[in-house]
Amino acid sequence: MDKKKRLETILKLVKSHNVTSHESLGQLLRERGIIVTQTTLSRDMRELRMVKVQGARGVGQYRIPDEWENKQNLTSVLPSLFVTAEGSGNLLVVRTVNGGAAALAYAIDWENWPEVMGTVAGEDTVFVAVNDEGKRDAVRDRLLDIVSGDRA
Repeated sequence: MDKKKRLETILKLVKSHNVTSHESLGQLLRERGIIVTQTTLSRDMRELRMVKVQGARGVGQYRIPDEWENKQNLTSVLPSLFVTAEGSGNLLVVRTVNGGAAALAYAIDWENWPEVMGTVAGEDTVFVAVNDEGKRDAVRDRLLDIVSGDRA
């Protein structure tokens, strides 16, 4: 299984289960036929910015917050979540792995690019509003450069 699919699966599991430890998440992945090392799982959890919060019974459980105090770096999150980007008018439609749109929208907003007016995220789609239709392709190209590793 490729990394994008694995991250998508982790996002779904964390949203739908009370994941209390690396071990419990690893077990949920194994039940779905996804075998990962502890190192890989830790790296994936860090990349998805998962945090452990105290549950109702005092037991910690992992969550992917709606909003982070320190926003995701676009360079770190985009290559893992990106699927496609196409535009129409002054809107750029960016598709992500399932469950990755919010993280990507936050990261794009955090970049504070002057031509980006804002983003709206669904489950796997981000609408990026650009202030000038003529700048839409430049924003798309910048995202594609990040995905391909041309920008560090």
